[in-house]
Amino acid sequence: MATKPSIHKFMIALSDLDREYYDSLNLTVARHPSETLERMLVRVLAYCCNASDSLVFCKGLSDTDEPDVWAKDLNGGIALWIDVGEPAFDRIKKASRLARDVKVYAFNTKSSVWWSQQQQEFAGLRISVSRFPWAPLQQLAEVMQRTMDMSVTISGDTVYVAAESGEYEFALEVLQTVN
Repeated sequence: MATKPSIHKFMIALSDLDREYYDSLNLTVARHPSETLERMLVRVLAYCCNASDSLVFCKGLSDTDEPDVWAKDLNGGIALWIDVGEPAFDRIKKASRLARDVKVYAFNTKSSVWWSQQQQEFAGLRISVSRFPWAPLQQLAEVMQRTMDMSVTISGDTVYVAAESGEYEFALEVLQTVN
C-alpha cells in the first residue's frame, strides 16, 4: 500500500514590501512521502515570494510534467513556472519554452555544486535562479508543526519569517536574473 502524503496547513500574514503586495494566506500543502520538510518549506516560501491570485501549488513530485508552483494566465497559458531544488537543465529548458517566466529556488547543501555544473547552460535561458540558505531552513524544519501561523515579510533579497517558535531570516542568493 502506498504511503499517503502528509497535509500541512499554513496561516500566513504576507507582506511583500518590494511589490507592495499584502495578503492573508491560508495554504494547505500536501507533502509527498519522499519530500523533506525543508523542500516543502521552500515551496511555501517560493509561493510567498511570488504570491498572486492565480498562483497554485501543483502536483510537484507526483507529476514530472508540472512544476512545484505555477500561475496560469486567462487563456490557460503558463505565466509563471516555479521549480524548487536542483532541476535538470532539460527540464528548465522545456519550462522556458512553455512559460513566460521561469524561476528556480535551490536550497540544499549540494546546490553550490549543482549550480557550478549548470551555470553555463542556464546562462543561455531567460530564467531566474535563487538559492535559499540551508541553515535557517533546517532550523525552521526542526520546529515544524502540521498547522502553523506565520508572518512572512519580503524586503529586497531577504525573507523574514516569524513563527511561534522564533524568527528566521533567509538571505536569498540571486544566482541568475532575467535581464
